[in-house]
Amino acid sequence: MGEAIMEAVAELIVKDLSKQVNIHAQYAIQFESEFEVMKRELNLMRSYLTEANRLKGNNNSVKTTLSELQELIYEADNVVTDCQIREDHLRMKGNPSCLLPSPREISFRYITGKKLTGLNKKILKMHQKLRTFVGPITEQSRGDENISRRIRWTSHIFDQSEIVGLSEDTRKIKEWILSHSDSLHRVGIVGMGGLGKTTIAQKVYHDRQVNVRFQKKVWVSVSQTYDELLIMKGILKQLNGDDSGTDKGDLLNRILEALSHKSYLIVLDDVWSIDDGWWDRISRGLPKFVEHNCCIIITSRNDDVVKRMGATESRIHRPRLLDDEESWSLFCKFAFLSTKGKCNTQLEEVGREIVRKCHGLPLAIKTTGGMLSSKPHSLGEWTRICENFREKLVSDSESNISVMASLQLSYDELPAHLKQCMLCFSIYPDDHEIEAEQLVRWWVGEGLVRGNGTETATDVAFGYLSELVSRCLVEAVQRRSFDGKVYSCKVHDMVRDMTILVAEDEKFCSFNRGRNIATVNSRHLGVTRETTFQSLYGNSKLRALLLTTTNYIGFNRRIALAEIKTLRVLDLSCVKLDKICMIDLWQWITSLKRLAYLNLRNVANLDEISDSVRKLWGLQILVLRECKELKMLPTSITTLPRLAILDVGSCPSLSCLPQGLSRLSNLEELYGFKIPSPATTEACRLSEIVALTQLRVLHLDIMEESMIDDKELAALKQLELLRVLSINAGDCENKDIIRKLDNLSPPTRVEELYLRHYLGETTPAWINPISLPQLQYLCIEDSRVLNHMSEIFWGDNEDNWNVEGLCLKFLPRLEETWETFQSAMPSLKYLEVGHCNSLKNFRCNVEGLGYWTKPEEEEQNKGDQDVISCNEGVNEGEFDDMH
Repeated sequence: MGEAIMEAVAELIVKDLSKQVNIHAQYAIQFESEFEVMKRELNLMRSYLTEANRLKGNNNSVKTTLSELQELIYEADNVVTDCQIREDHLRMKGNPSCLLPSPREISFRYITGKKLTGLNKKILKMHQKLRTFVGPITEQSRGDENISRRIRWTSHIFDQSEIVGLSEDTRKIKEWILSHSDSLHRVGIVGMGGLGKTTIAQKVYHDRQVNVRFQKKVWVSVSQTYDELLIMKGILKQLNGDDSGTDKGDLLNRILEALSHKSYLIVLDDVWSIDDGWWDRISRGLPKFVEHNCCIIITSRNDDVVKRMGATESRIHRPRLLDDEESWSLFCKFAFLSTKGKCNTQLEEVGREIVRKCHGLPLAIKTTGGMLSSKPHSLGEWTRICENFREKLVSDSESNISVMASLQLSYDELPAHLKQCMLCFSIYPDDHEIEAEQLVRWWVGEGLVRGNGTETATDVAFGYLSELVSRCLVEAVQRRSFDGKVYSCKVHDMVRDMTILVAEDEKFCSFNRGRNIATVNSRHLGVTRETTFQSLYGNSKLRALLLTTTNYIGFNRRIALAEIKTLRVLDLSCVKLDKICMIDLWQWITSLKRLAYLNLRNVANLDEISDSVRKLWGLQILVLRECKELKMLPTSITTLPRLAILDVGSCPSLSCLPQGLSRLSNLEELYGFKIPSPATTEACRLSEIVALTQLRVLHLDIMEESMIDDKELAALKQLELLRVLSINAGDCENKDIIRKLDNLSPPTRVEELYLRHYLGETTPAWINPISLPQLQYLCIEDSRVLNHMSEIFWGDNEDNWNVEGLCLKFLPRLEETWETFQSAMPSLKYLEVGHCNSLKNFRCNVEGLGYWTKPEEEEQNKGDQDVISCNEGVNEGEFDDMH
């Protein structure tokens, strides 16, 4: 496993062992002593891991020992997890282990004690081997290491649009495009990965003169694992055409029709191969009219591919490597953000030496600069990094290996907790846009991320993702404009290649020619259309399985997957249940005793959840969002002792949640809580929510038949930890419900508030700066009758809002002015407005979609009044809260 996972997992195990020793001390035969031995040995082992990991490249014995230790640590993690799950289950049943245990419990502890004895003997043997390889490590060195680990990394917001040295590249390609007279012009951009091919194509694609020239533009990301059908559908979608169906000939005809008699530009980015003829078939269907002067731009790492696609030698551009000064300029933009690109004179010499080792490759330079920006700007620190960098680089500067060395260094410099998270990107196909929510819930479910007392595990995980983005290893594709929270992300293909090399070396997962595959040793698996499960036979290690580019797994009780019992993470979102026996599927799922994250989002025809879900004692996250046919949840769901996230939002057939929800004492996020009607006697009511004292996120759904008792109006106020409150009033016209909603009492610490489909003529009285003093973001949407904010909404001279983000959408009768909002919300930084035709004097479009952004602080100091940034065409839903 190496340092990346062993150190992080061992640290978590040690923390958990301390707790388990105290819990199980009384009755376990050899339990307490064996836990103590394991705890001590793992603590000692951590001292040797960093040095051993450095030596393993040149010492096969060290590498073998680390590989064996990896297996032992995973085994130990399984034992500890089993103990935790069992203890939590017994506590919920009211039979904690401090009471007299049952014969089954005594048997469990005896067997566990024997497992620990065997594991400890092996760990001790590994420890002795490492001591032989590495040598004794003094307490002083361990102290110095601990000091260095306490250095806080400070994040910076990188402006990745800033580039260096590509002006001539884009000027030349623009000249080729704008001056040609061919019916279908081909332009190629060829070079190694990370050289800036895509960046050049993007600059040309968004250029003003190019936009004027072409009536239609299409961007196609081809990548290694392209799909001809998806390429055609993607082209049609961008042309606003009908992309339904699977008949390629029919789709091609639609493309021809959409582009006929129009000038168009198509960018085919990252083309690796055309051997199966996909390009010949598509190109024959593209219209070719001399008078329209259309163009295709192809980017590729392969010169021959571009020529075979029709680009002549005179129209192939090969971006050059940056020269020394361009490299230094680009490096400074990332490494010295805090000083606006100005380098400390003392660091320039060693800094230039580091930059020279990047060999002019923009991706390597940016990544290295991003990594160094988080390090102390001291000569000693930079010299150490420079020396380490030199050892990793190979002499051949034109080789992809040197790029890997640069990216590998950025990976090596990550803290242990970020390394294991970074490896998770390796299972996704290249150029794949990843939902941030899926990623962070995977991290939480597998135990790679834990809460820290003040923050939930989910909050910590989103923080980790932001760190990876800031270090230029991960690209944020979609962000929430208000605070920059990442909605989706991806990694550059070169970064993915690097993570694959590390993941293979550390046996994180298995690959074949860059594709994640299923093997007997797989620990993590991203399922694609090409995945076969036959080779999983005998696998006893698989911890995470996620659907990435497919919605079908062909599950039945006879396939190898059905024999896997070790999963902690199972994401079957959007899976099709056609030809799947639900009894078999649920029987398999509920046999996964360590399963912590189960995602069944948007599964068609899923109308019920098996009562056997009660067997999943370790389940922490259950996602059933957008299951349109789901009618009810079993009462047994309230017996899951570790459940922290329950998401049943956007399930229109679900009328209520079962009684007993108050038993879920660890619940932190609840989406889709339906306020039931009085006739639904076995439904969970709002009054039960009071017991969920750990709740941070709550999404309430109101229905026409919903009823709220007067005594329940103050229920929310007792949720002292609640930070996000969303109320979907469901266009309910029941005047009693509208009156009740007006009299709710929310907790004062709410930071984000969403009110949707509310049919009151004024906003509820409790939405005011006195009741919600910590509110940072307010979203009000979809009300056909709301015409004014309540009088108390505006506060007074002493009580103004602290709101920084405001979203108003689809409120056609709302008659407020920009001046009143500005006066009541002096801290407002971001405003999004859409289809609010009655708003007055706003500085952006209110009839369509527009936004206003308050200038940066330095911009405000330049003049006496704010500079207004007004834009239309914001993606609808950009500000929707994360589900």
